[in-house]
Amino acid sequence: MDNPVRCSWCLKDPLYIRYHDEEWGVPVRDDRKQFEFLVLESAQAGLSWLTILKKREAYRRAYRDFDPAMVAQFGQDDVDRLMNDPGIIRNRKKIEASVRNARSFLQIQKEYTSFSRYLWEFLGDTPLVNSWTSLDQIPAETELSRKISKDMKKRGFSFLGPVIVYSHLQATGLIQDHLTSCYRYLALKE
Repeated sequence: MDNPVRCSWCLKDPLYIRYHDEEWGVPVRDDRKQFEFLVLESAQAGLSWLTILKKREAYRRAYRDFDPAMVAQFGQDDVDRLMNDPGIIRNRKKIEASVRNARSFLQIQKEYTSFSRYLWEFLGDTPLVNSWTSLDQIPAETELSRKISKDMKKRGFSFLGPVIVYSHLQATGLIQDHLTSCYRYLALKE
């Protein structure tokens, strides 16, 4: 497609554009991919998403290709290893939260047979499609993201407040927030 209209937030970097075009808002039902986005969204808190995208491959290596069962077994030596990895965000609280979150993730898998099933149940197994015409209309959090965040915290998750959860829902396609003028909005509605 020659010169498609895109959401303006992604236009400053080719990596951002590729992420927007190929991933953001595409419904994810794979648990490992869900876990990847939970780790990355949590790491992003206070930083730009582009910063995280640039570190994504380093995160894949550091987090054993985002295998939640492996990350759940990380001990203090692994936390120290991650704290010394210049390829990722070296914030001890975020790293320790990612290990705790992996353990909670596995508990949800046991209860629901998959984390994706747990998350999609909040939406009746159907993506929420919004019809925003400008970026300033898109909320940072919603009642839904507050509800999910509260439930996740009750289950032992941390560093996943309602804003991060909303970003996760957008990224994994549970919530469709491409602008109506964006070519991806139309493609994902089909």
